[in-house]
Amino acid sequence: MNLSIIGCSYRTAPVELREKLAIDEAVLPRAMADLASRYGCETVVISTCNRVEFYLASPDRTLPFDPDLIAEFLGEYQQLSSERIRPHFYEYRSTAAVTHLFRVASSLDSLVLGEGQIAGQVKKSFELAQQNTVTGPLLNTLFNHAIRAAKRVRTETGITQGHVSVSSVAVDYVRQVFDHFGDKTILVIGAGKMGRLTLIHLRELKPKRILITNRSPEKALSMARDCHGEAVPWEQLDHAIAQADIILSTTGSPELIVSRERYDRIAAQRTSTGTVVILDIAVPRDFDPAIHDGDRTCLFNIDDLERVREQTLGQRKKHIAPAERIIEEEQRKFVEDWSRRRNGPIIEKLMQECDAKRDAVLKQLLSRLNGKLTDADREFIEGAFRRFQNQLLHAPIDALRQEAKEGSHGILRDALRKLFRLEA
Repeated sequence: MNLSIIGCSYRTAPVELREKLAIDEAVLPRAMADLASRYGCETVVISTCNRVEFYLASPDRTLPFDPDLIAEFLGEYQQLSSERIRPHFYEYRSTAAVTHLFRVASSLDSLVLGEGQIAGQVKKSFELAQQNTVTGPLLNTLFNHAIRAAKRVRTETGITQGHVSVSSVAVDYVRQVFDHFGDKTILVIGAGKMGRLTLIHLRELKPKRILITNRSPEKALSMARDCHGEAVPWEQLDHAIAQADIILSTTGSPELIVSRERYDRIAAQRTSTGTVVILDIAVPRDFDPAIHDGDRTCLFNIDDLERVREQTLGQRKKHIAPAERIIEEEQRKFVEDWSRRRNGPIIEKLMQECDAKRDAVLKQLLSRLNGKLTDADREFIEGAFRRFQNQLLHAPIDALRQEAKEGSHGILRDALRKLFRLEA
């Protein structure tokens, strides 16, 4: 099985380099076609923000693929020197490559353990390669098994349970406080990246209103347009806080925006008697921690959210061992499946040739003994010849299957072809 994975990931390359190495999706089909043509191989390329990996296979090739040449290839596309790329490359071959792909697809090799995106990215890369006809029997079999392994890990273990992004954890907190959101008002203070990301999740709750305020009116207006909300002047912050049921604060202020005293004055203006949830994910914090009373006002800061995130990751780690067992089982199934596909025809041809030669010898023998044998004698002789043939072929066929399980390149298969003259 001539299979190689060559590439780099967040484990071996800094983000500054990975950004430069990632192949744009629009360019990916041409890159895969060029790679397949240049090296005469099946290929799938997985290119994400956290990894760029080349999956290369050639059932009939005996020489392994050269990482130096792949570094040169990638350097040509991304206009970087191969010397800068090559030190960050790793390589997996044969069954080790199978294991690596299954771990990647199952999110065991992800930056965030159990994250759900990578399975979809692996499947999309494979489908893109298929559409561009650069896969073949080996990679088609391999990636279908990888997708199945990932599905089993996802459904049979708890490795994907719970949220591990700060924004998702924040929304989980909100759901614990409120059971409906159609009458709720969300206020977003600040218009930074984290605020925008968290707001995407909060919008899924379908609140009644979304208010946006920022020291820069232009940024508040821009974010309000994006989320179909209302921009509020910074000078009206107290009034906006008084109207809000859920507050998301993510400014870059070097000091508190809302002190305990200021919040107490605002709370006195509230007409609603319901609970207020404040998600203060700013660093430094925007709201005085003393505001939290666990009843009328629930204040959660970035440390609270990170703590839950780490607890979730800790729970996911408990499922690594069961996931690894599934991957080991699926790897074994793949090797057996590929062995049948690859060695099945040669074993069938070998058996047919031996059957024909045995029948010819038997026919000659039985014709000479015609009239001297009972039906039982004939049956015994025919059975003896079959048993002898089976015993003779058992060892080479078993060795051929064992070679396939070990991921060798078909040396025994080629030898059997020559020894038994099975080329035809």
